[in-house]
Amino acid sequence: MSKGFDLQLSIPTGSLESYTQAVSRIPMLGAEEEFELAARLREDNDLEAARQLILSHLRFVAHVARSYSGYGLSQADLIQEGSIGLMKAVKRFDPSFGVRLVSFAVYWIRAEIHEYVLRNWRIVKVATTKAQRKLFFNLRSSKKRLGWFTHDETQAVAKDLGVSESDVREMESRLSGQDVAFEARDSDDDEIAPTPAAYLQDSRFEPSQLLEADDWKASQNSRLHAAISTLDERSRDIMQQRWLSDNKSTLQELADKYQISAERIRQVENNAIKKLKQALI
Repeated sequence: MSKGFDLQLSIPTGSLESYTQAVSRIPMLGAEEEFELAARLREDNDLEAARQLILSHLRFVAHVARSYSGYGLSQADLIQEGSIGLMKAVKRFDPSFGVRLVSFAVYWIRAEIHEYVLRNWRIVKVATTKAQRKLFFNLRSSKKRLGWFTHDETQAVAKDLGVSESDVREMESRLSGQDVAFEARDSDDDEIAPTPAAYLQDSRFEPSQLLEADDWKASQNSRLHAAISTLDERSRDIMQQRWLSDNKSTLQELADKYQISAERIRQVENNAIKKLKQALI
């Protein structure tokens, strides 16, 4: 589909209620009509056909979005994200597969809403991997009551979702946590708990730690040079060419230089590394 897929959808946007009423009045498509429109879109890039396919399924997007109302996010935003998923589904829909668009589109609608929820439900991301995202939404639906899971409940959820008990406990702790402002708001209340700004310190530029790091680095460099000086001339040169030079040599290049096999160069290198490790312990 071309860049012109940014369709103008003539739906009232004054309020969520007026939007819902408007999309509910749009006629649903029959199977034959849907197939014809999808074929026109796929074969002729007919944007008017795409528009009709999208409009006729906006009520379904609103229905799916309502199931995510428990996250405290704007219903209008959830519908908007779901509509983006619907447009992606329409773009990829192939009527020759013999399935209705609504069955194909539900995956794309939910995927967009899931991404939006995970981006906006908390300032700090609670789920970053695909497995964590799946666990996040399943755990939300599995939690039938307030409070923490018992041991038996944790085992049951882990078995049902095919994950470890530690994964369930970790995600439960993320779900139960709350965002905390880094800096406190202006207030005269002495009872307010301290914020992270009061006790988290940036010690990267602490003079004593910088001095300690410099001393440790200098000590390690001194010991390394002393250890290298104990190697024979050939071993020192091989270590220099293989590890310390900007233009590192290959085993074969050193083998040609010393007129020995590449395997022998590798053995000399490994022996030298063992001696250096022992000297630096």
